[in-house]
Amino acid sequence: MPLLLLAAARPCARLLAPSAAGAVVGRPSTARPLGRGTRRGAGAAAAAAVAAEKTVVKAEEEEEGGGEYDAIVVGSGIGGMVAATQLAAKGARVLVLEKYVIPGGSSGYYRRDGFTFDVGSSVMFGFSDKGNLNLITQALEAVGHKMEVIPDPSTVHFHLPGDLSVLVHREYDDFVTELVNKFPHEKEGILKFYGTCWKIFNSLNSLELKSLEEPLYLFGQFFQKPLECLTLAYYLPQNAGDIARKFIKDQQLLSFIDAECFIVSTVNALQTPMINASMVLCDRHFGGINYPVGGVGGIAMSLADGLVDKGSEIRYKANVTNVILENGKAVGVRLSNGKEFFAKTVISNATRWDTFGKLLKVEELPEEEKNFQKNYVKAPSFLSIHMGVKASVLPADTDCHHFVLEDDWANLEKPYGSIFLSIPTVLDPSLAPEGHHILHIFTTAGIEDWEDLSRKDYEKKKEFVATEIIKRLEKKLFPGLQDSIVLKEVGSPKTHRRFLARNDGTYGPMPRGKPKGLLAMPFNTTSIDGLYCVGDSCFPGQGVIAVAFSGIMCAHRVAADIGLEQRSPVLDAGLLGLLRWLRTLA
Repeated sequence: MPLLLLAAARPCARLLAPSAAGAVVGRPSTARPLGRGTRRGAGAAAAAAVAAEKTVVKAEEEEEGGGEYDAIVVGSGIGGMVAATQLAAKGARVLVLEKYVIPGGSSGYYRRDGFTFDVGSSVMFGFSDKGNLNLITQALEAVGHKMEVIPDPSTVHFHLPGDLSVLVHREYDDFVTELVNKFPHEKEGILKFYGTCWKIFNSLNSLELKSLEEPLYLFGQFFQKPLECLTLAYYLPQNAGDIARKFIKDQQLLSFIDAECFIVSTVNALQTPMINASMVLCDRHFGGINYPVGGVGGIAMSLADGLVDKGSEIRYKANVTNVILENGKAVGVRLSNGKEFFAKTVISNATRWDTFGKLLKVEELPEEEKNFQKNYVKAPSFLSIHMGVKASVLPADTDCHHFVLEDDWANLEKPYGSIFLSIPTVLDPSLAPEGHHILHIFTTAGIEDWEDLSRKDYEKKKEFVATEIIKRLEKKLFPGLQDSIVLKEVGSPKTHRRFLARNDGTYGPMPRGKPKGLLAMPFNTTSIDGLYCVGDSCFPGQGVIAVAFSGIMCAHRVAADIGLEQRSPVLDAGLLGLLRWLRTLA
């Protein structure tokens, strides 16, 4: 949820800006929107971004459909791009089809009046230079690319009921010291809970992360690291809230851990798988949060460049409407303009609901998907506010990321109850004109609140809700915020649905009840031969680090299935049967 609020970036209002003339095929840019730049006008970063937006290779309208690929990837979100680039690095011929004009999906960017906005949040996990969970770094390296990053000295500053203020420092010892100072009577419980997180994280971090659905890999990892594999197997069906309650009794501290998990998964700790929680609660101290110079959108742009460098393709303004089946096997896709493309495999980076509700035309939902929808519902969407403000409104020592829940813990999971705020210009001032900052503001919202409104009422409601959110931030953090605004754009759940093809604006699944850890989460394979899924509705869930993990696992499994990796068909049948049986139990 791995940072659904933090890292599974959200769309802005009117997500348009890039001026690419029509769809493109192949490389999206010859100059990426990177470069440190200076505060004045963004320097090299802005120049590179403009070049990226205007550089096109070949209009999609000039291309014919057809041709045989090893894999077609529907959608260029981080999960899809990691899967595509990992496959291309293994020698596969891959085609990525993106309905928009730049890659990245909810991890893209847009520009307005000199401001470069991340479509979503700015907390980037998996971007360090050490360990095995630096998955974004690994994905870029696989296609010969590297990005300059800026270390964030903290992850998030919590502002919570009862005037509880907790800053999550980059250094683990500093964070624990601060938390123990707030709850000295729970020192032992704090050390044991977060110590358990480290035990899980270290086990994950010691393994070469590939597909859990590929038996030869699993058996090899087990024989090399049996203790670590058994540790992960033990915690796989457990949730963070249950572990926390073994060690901690203070209700306010447990509520803080709920807030920690909420920004991981948009649900409380009792509903957050312990493995998910451990990945982000420890990686923020191990590799740290590192912001890409020039903005988050540069990640997908660099991956797209690397994909093309490896001889594969990405096509823009390519709206996939159907997965083509022959004798029950996925063999290709059809676009909204009628063109068809064929491949040995199809990978959907769409949500699970869009994949099996829109792209796949079958008379009856496969049993596996029925079980998924029985166990999970769509997580809520978000109201997002992107603003340019005068820098003078922010204190000089302002932290980059804030989480605000003012008065009542009961409001944590309610629509508009809590606010996440990101200020990326604290790290990279080149994203805004001199003397200005960027604010990204997110709060949960259900799409049902925004349906059946006239255009006038819809715009009026957006303005009203955004104003109330800004007033809350003004009261809690930044007096005078309203008067400092020079640019403001508001996106509702309908914005997320429209521009990013997120079913009802959702960002992944949320358990209907108390889940059994990650056991009920679907993996990359589906019951349709040749069709795979990747992204936030697959194991291990939401967030940049999670969807990158999903992409790496998917690429490894697909590569094994098409003969680019070793595989064991006999072991496959038994393992897949076991995994599906375990998910029915969950």
